[in-house]
Amino acid sequence: MQTQVTLRLSDRLYRSATRLAAGVKRPVRAVLTDVLSSALDAWDVKEDAIEHWSDQRVLSQCDAQMSLRQSERLSELLDRQQSGQLTVDEKPELWALMRVYEAGQLRKAEALAEAVRRGLRAQRNA
Repeated sequence: MQTQVTLRLSDRLYRSATRLAAGVKRPVRAVLTDVLSSALDAWDVKEDAIEHWSDQRVLSQCDAQMSLRQSERLSELLDRQQSGQLTVDEKPELWALMRVYEAGQLRKAEALAEAVRRGLRAQRNA
């Protein structure tokens, strides 16, 4: 099921989305949907509580990583930011990828804590 939503974007943000869409040769609508999905899927609250997950799912989440495409793009944008070359149009993309990364790391930490609680992984002392 899908819900249609109408967004009002600033001209600058729309231009950024248009350039990104042209760069990846996809429609603007699809690019905006992908960016929103990537940014928001990490906070999907309908998911079962981790305590109810199978051992295999917990262990799988312990080792989860961003997609290679997202990880490479995040590294590229962080390098550009570090060197002072990040454009205004790239800032929203960097923000979204950082949120995806942070949410993934949080979920990974939760899974690791659950794995330790279940005795599936040994607790590491710092």
